[in-house]
Formats: sequence, structure tokens, C-alpha cells
Amino acid sequence: MYDGADTVVLYEELAFQDVLPLLWRPMTTAIDRELTASFDERNLRLLQAWEAMDEHVPLEKQKVEDAPYAADIMRLDLKLNLLLDLVGRLLVANHPRPNPVPVRFNALGAMWRGTGTLPEAGEQGIVEIHLRDSLSEPLRMAGRVTSVTPEGGIKVKFLPMGEAVSDLLEKLAFRRHRRQIAGTRQPRRG
Repeated sequence: MYDGADTVVLYEELAFQDVLPLLWRPMTTAIDRELTASFDERNLRLLQAWEAMDEHVPLEKQKVEDAPYAADIMRLDLKLNLLLDLVGRLLVANHPRPNPVPVRFNALGAMWRGTGTLPEAGEQGIVEIHLRDSLSEPLRMAGRVTSVTPEGGIKVKFLPMGEAVSDLLEKLAFRRHRRQIAGTRQPRRG
């Protein structure tokens, strides 16, 4: 039975963890509600796209009446995934991404290991996390650095975001956690 020892948590909430391209953009001016509202709108679309691409219904869970078309649907799914991978490679080639780093995040904040010039505690800015190569834009979340360790560990607390975005981020973390528990981690597709 699963004992929860590997549960990924941040700010006492379930968190999503992966190695993803990430960029911290410091802000010298105050972050206003209009900016965070525009992030919410884009983030909502990105997370909905992620969710649509991440949906997989195992063959054994499909309805019996769908069985005659199951093989055709699986072939179409595979072709779409290959097309998305190709589009992702083209996007990355034309718009280089930041270096991938181990990152843990949820609707409350993020933590990662930075390199080079590190932000200072109290600094405000924008965290950009590229979820997939096939998504043209990153998630953008405004926040404030709460701590920076000597080893480069950066921890940021996000400003409040829209409920729909928060819910989708929680769902993202829960799905990753559930796959981890079940031992059926699916390979990440770009």
C-alpha cells in the first residue's frame, strides 16, 4: 500500500513536479491586478489545452459500443500526438526556451534551483514555466520570492490567481500524484 512518503507538497498543498524550462522575470514596478488578470486568461487556455492533450482513456475503460472503433481512435490519437510533437519541435527551434530545471509548483507558489544571478528574498516578478514544447506560451504567474538558499534554491509565493486557474493547477498536481501512486507514470510528451 502507498504510504505517501513520496508525496510532492509545496506550501502544504499537493504540487506538480517535473523538469521544465523555467524563467524568472524580476519586476521593478508593482504588479497590478490587470496584469495578473491577463495572466489568468492565458493560463486558463494553456491549462485547458494541457488537459485536453493529457487525457487518456485506457482501452479497457472504453464503452463496449465504442470497441469497434477503438483501434481507429488509438491510431488517430497516435497520429495527433506525433503531429503535436513535430509542432513542438518547430516552436522550440524558432523560439528557444530557457534551460529546463527541476521545478515544483501549485496554485500557491513554486520552487526551483536557480543558476547564475539569483533573485533576492522579497523581490517580486513573474515565473514562466513551459509545460510542453507543443504549447506556444508558458504559464505566467506573478509572485514574490520568499527565500533563496545558498545552494540556489528559490521559493516564490504567487499572488492570488483566478479560481478556474487554481482548480486546473490542483487537478494537474493531483493527476501527477495519482499516476505516481499507481506507478503508471506516462512519458512526458513535448
